Amino acid sequence: MSIMRCKPLIHQWTMVQNPSLSFREQQRARLLLNHPFPVIPSWNYGGKLRSDGNLRPIVEARAAAQSPPVSDQEKTDLIFSQTFPIERIKTTEGNVSVKLEPVAGNTYRWRLVIGCNLKGKWVLHWGVTYDDDLGSEWDQPPPEMRPDGSVPIKDYAVETPLREISSSSKGQMTSIVQIEMNGDTPIVAINFVLKEEEKGAWFQHKGRDFRILLRGRDSTQDGNNSFAGKSGAFGQISSMLIKTNEETNPNPLPKPITEFEEEYTIFEQEKFQNSLKITVNKENERNNVVEFETDIPDQVIVHWGVSMNNNSNNWEIPNPPYPNNTKILRKKALQTLLEPKIDGSGNKGTFTFPKEIQAFLFVLKLDEFNWINNKGTDFYIPLLTNQDPKTQTLISQTTDQNQEEKESSYTKTIITGIQNLVTNITSQKSTIDPQSQSEIQSQTKEDQETILQEIEKLVAEAYNIFRSSRAVYVEKEEPIEEITESQPTDASESKPKSTRVLLVHSGTGTGHEILCQGFNWESHKSGKWYIELGEKARELKELGFSIVWLPPPTESVSPEGYMPKDLYNLNSRYGTMEQLKEIVRKFHDVEIKVLGDVVLNHRCASYQNQNGIWNLYGGKLSWDERAVVGDDPHFQGKGNKSSGDNFHAAPNIDHSQDFVRNDLKEWLNWLRNEVGYDGWRLDFVRGFWGGYVKDYLESSSPYFAVGEYWDSLSYTYNEMDYNQDAHRQRIIDWINATSGKAGAFDVTTKGILHTALVKCEYWRLRDEKGKPPGVLGWWPSRAVTFVENHDTGSTQGHWRFPSGKEMQGYAYILTHPGTPAVFFDHIFSHFKHELQQLISLRRRNSIHCRSLVKITKAERDVYAAEIDEKIAMKIGPGFYEPGNNNENNKSWSLVAEGNDYKVWEAS
Repeated sequence: MSIMRCKPLIHQWTMVQNPSLSFREQQRARLLLNHPFPVIPSWNYGGKLRSDGNLRPIVEARAAAQSPPVSDQEKTDLIFSQTFPIERIKTTEGNVSVKLEPVAGNTYRWRLVIGCNLKGKWVLHWGVTYDDDLGSEWDQPPPEMRPDGSVPIKDYAVETPLREISSSSKGQMTSIVQIEMNGDTPIVAINFVLKEEEKGAWFQHKGRDFRILLRGRDSTQDGNNSFAGKSGAFGQISSMLIKTNEETNPNPLPKPITEFEEEYTIFEQEKFQNSLKITVNKENERNNVVEFETDIPDQVIVHWGVSMNNNSNNWEIPNPPYPNNTKILRKKALQTLLEPKIDGSGNKGTFTFPKEIQAFLFVLKLDEFNWINNKGTDFYIPLLTNQDPKTQTLISQTTDQNQEEKESSYTKTIITGIQNLVTNITSQKSTIDPQSQSEIQSQTKEDQETILQEIEKLVAEAYNIFRSSRAVYVEKEEPIEEITESQPTDASESKPKSTRVLLVHSGTGTGHEILCQGFNWESHKSGKWYIELGEKARELKELGFSIVWLPPPTESVSPEGYMPKDLYNLNSRYGTMEQLKEIVRKFHDVEIKVLGDVVLNHRCASYQNQNGIWNLYGGKLSWDERAVVGDDPHFQGKGNKSSGDNFHAAPNIDHSQDFVRNDLKEWLNWLRNEVGYDGWRLDFVRGFWGGYVKDYLESSSPYFAVGEYWDSLSYTYNEMDYNQDAHRQRIIDWINATSGKAGAFDVTTKGILHTALVKCEYWRLRDEKGKPPGVLGWWPSRAVTFVENHDTGSTQGHWRFPSGKEMQGYAYILTHPGTPAVFFDHIFSHFKHELQQLISLRRRNSIHCRSLVKITKAERDVYAAEIDEKIAMKIGPGFYEPGNNNENNKSWSLVAEGNDYKVWEAS
């Protein structure tokens, strides 16, 4: 079982050797316990790499303080006692009903009734599509169509509150809104999403806006000829009728409004704070007893095994007897249903084990979607009886003497440095002559500040490792192809459903984003790029893009914008500030979000210091040498050491300085408010710690954010290694440092695609666990996949994709999970038609950043996969065709093909 480093808050007894933290992280964590920082238990949205390679978000438990003192007799029998605070997520399923009917039997007047049966203060955010609209799906409805209480939202939508009524048929309260219209209305569709105002949550249907087709010809956007998200026989018949009509009559007459009624499923989530107490006592010389007690009111199942070796985390099934309500699953684990407490305040259970069993391992199952583990790993409860119980209470999962010695040495080094500092200061006070007093005091003060700064950074980093991070986007479950020991299912649980609440999160957007890089390395040369690109906004929308990435906006020493100078001067080689605001407005008009390319790692100075070094700044942010890192000899900074890799072409900014962070947060919010950016592309994030990025994103609240973490893959004798886990782990470590608030460009996938396609080694596209070998194989929702960008391609060509094989790369990233990014040069080239086909296919089948990949073939000359059981694809010169599944009545239709690639759609 592999663990992704999610840096959760760790309780004391497992802190020493938690396998989810690196050696250095554990060293830093140990120092934290010697400081009076309050370690607050909280919930962290982390992730666990299952044995099949999928990242599955799981609720994590945090340990509280040790139990209160007990009597001497109890101490004799007590082996272990711990209380774990737990934050669980309860999912409630609800329905959105849509009904279109004539008013009092009058077919000239129609009423659309939209309802929701979940409790809450609901608001309908809606707009309409007119018959003559080209490319725009949302317009404001006419005033006479708006119900009472409607409020206009900009120029494209209105918001209307729903009112509660009692549903006599189901005996529950339902919130509804009624919209009336004439039968001859030019409106062909109504688009809406629902908002629950008290929780601030937005609800869509399968990641898209609800779209109710009323009349006339639809633009067949995303291949839909009927209701958005409509499925089943009704949708198929409607599609066939419209297709037949269009084939026989290219200019059909508007169709009359027809009556219909439909329900859609949505899911709402609510957080609850609970606790789990585990106590282990010695029953007699032969047995130990483990007692469970929790205040979780719902059903709780303990999914468990044991370890016969204290140095092993391998699960084993002990011999009977077992507690009541226990079943064996696939001969790998057991599941025991805890008993409800008599007073109804929770659940409890008792497990008895012989002394030969060294440890008890478990996770909790609340339902098929919710599992609770301990900081990304299984709960591990020691049952040692052959040692003094006093030494067992805080024992860790394993004992590694060498690592203990290394950690002790590291801690002693810091402590010795502090002791020497104090000793030197004391001795100097008693031995120095008066003439040297001033000089030595100055030197001593500098030494003291240096060491204290290092201590402060050390403690801050350790605290960040343990601090919690509140999740904004909550997903119930990643699709899981294989079932592992720690989370199996029996026949009755054969395939868990993938249930997600589609809230916007800065690391993913909605999860269905398709990104366009809206420039290349030469775009600045015309001096009016904002104007030129703005003219393509509607075309990019029609191609299917939902986000556009614009070039760096600030004044820059280099014309491309990546050597920023005055951050508040937005008159660049791409155009003026007003032209920038205008292009953002144009993209917003066609419902495309806009990312600003922000360079936070470095900044070019405006003035020289007394030594002739450029490290003094002008403009609104008139920083001095304190804003520059102190370990780059080129720029004589007086800040702290860099928290990342230095970019030697310009002064690297010291993000540990409060005034720097505050100024940058203020600037980012100014860009959001003044220009209208929706999110960020973050340049050269290797240069500074991801925890600072988290701070910036929490302040600026972007819709979407992606970082450029680009370093070299692993090679041996100029040959790329098959295993690139270390490379993608570095990217994931950075994402983790941001608490998942930003995605990252999947450089690993790009590099592997290069070698696989050039050398005809398509077997490289499946890792050792049968999953994609890049970041999208480990954390797909945070992987932004790409074939080319302004650095790798364009006129720079630092790492150009194999010529003639670009569409194989796009056939891969546009059918797979992750967020695909398409390069501007490729969009407006001979690839345009093929790209449009693949983008339409992705949107039509709702392939998203967490879609499930099943790799069906990865051999020398061909790679093939099925995605969400909706799409099959292959790249490479070798032969592959998906087989028809008669059992599931599934067949495949070829819908796109090109040079060494094919894509099929399930039917």
